[in-house]
Amino acid sequence: MKVNQILMSGIAVLAAATMAVAAPGGGTVSGKVTYEGTPAKQKPIDMSKEPSCAKAHATPITTEAVVTGEGNTLENVVVYISAGAPDGATAPAQAVTITQRGCQYVPHLVALQVNQELKVVNEDQTSHNIHPLAKANREWNKSQPPGSPAFTEKFDKEEFIPVKCNIHPWMHSTFAVMKTSHYSVTAGNGGFTLPNLPPGKYTITAWHESYGTQTQDVTITGSETKTISFVFKAKPY
Repeated sequence: MKVNQILMSGIAVLAAATMAVAAPGGGTVSGKVTYEGTPAKQKPIDMSKEPSCAKAHATPITTEAVVTGEGNTLENVVVYISAGAPDGATAPAQAVTITQRGCQYVPHLVALQVNQELKVVNEDQTSHNIHPLAKANREWNKSQPPGSPAFTEKFDKEEFIPVKCNIHPWMHSTFAVMKTSHYSVTAGNGGFTLPNLPPGKYTITAWHESYGTQTQDVTITGSETKTISFVFKAKPY
């Protein structure tokens, strides 16, 4: 009896180990975001009314509503799962930081999850106020004098929130508050990756502050990588 129990136990352990090794890993959706046409030329920003910030830039900076790269790539596009993602994604414990530096919001686009902490820092020698124009979430407007400590905020609903500074009208940003942990923000090469997706059907959405949204449906069956692309039509004005 004891021998049989030992044998059965050994077989169960071996089976469990085999299942763990053989279990398929999550799938991945990756690709690139580009544009076709001629994008609007970004306007230079005049910071002469704020000399301390003007000195922070060796050459004049431009607006960032449309940032492009080589090969017609498009930066600052949020690519995320808008349907099919497992519910109940837990917000990361680590805060996401936005810094006011040289009278700019750095980064220009901040992606974070619902109920994840947003840390706001002022590195400039001048006062700022950060004003998210939320609709689904609570709207707030906080002043941050130079040398003041960072503060934190949270958002409890999914929303793309335009942000401005009421003191410096050229300062703009976007908070992309996501209810899913499966999202990516394109950099200069326009690339994105959404890893660790269990089998299922997903709707992938690409959002850009000037060019709107596009969606594609993708089905993951195992540990494969699906490659897709988004092409936005540029607006020359």
